Amino acid sequence: MCRGFRSRVWNVANCADYLGRESCLVIIILLELAFVNKALRQLCENSAKANRELGNGVADRLRRRVADLRAATCVSDLLVGTPEEISRTDQPQIIIDLRNGFQIRFCANHNTVPKHESGAIDWSKVSRVKILAIETKNV
Repeated sequence: MCRGFRSRVWNVANCADYLGRESCLVIIILLELAFVNKALRQLCENSAKANRELGNGVADRLRRRVADLRAATCVSDLLVGTPEEISRTDQPQIIIDLRNGFQIRFCANHNTVPKHESGAIDWSKVSRVKILAIETKNV
């Protein structure tokens, strides 16, 4: 396991065409989540608290989106919730729709954020994110 990352390790029997071997070891690095504070972490990880504070429908969608984040290998893997990059501060952020006007807002959480030559964040190389807020749209 790579230090600082959660990973899944799978033995794959059919990668002879790819590496010219009968079997190989595949390591998949999963997206690492951090939270801006303990209260937000509890909201995202405690179903009862999320149901109470957001309502059952939004809480259910929140659980699904957090699971999607945890299953992704990078931010570019995210397809559901119509991810959209926004620039509210000096650091670009991503918002993902939940339900009933709620959204998750997060940013890259690397010491050195991967960027394209143009200076824009290379979301395909972002493997660590910090969830900043669960909020209503247009906040």
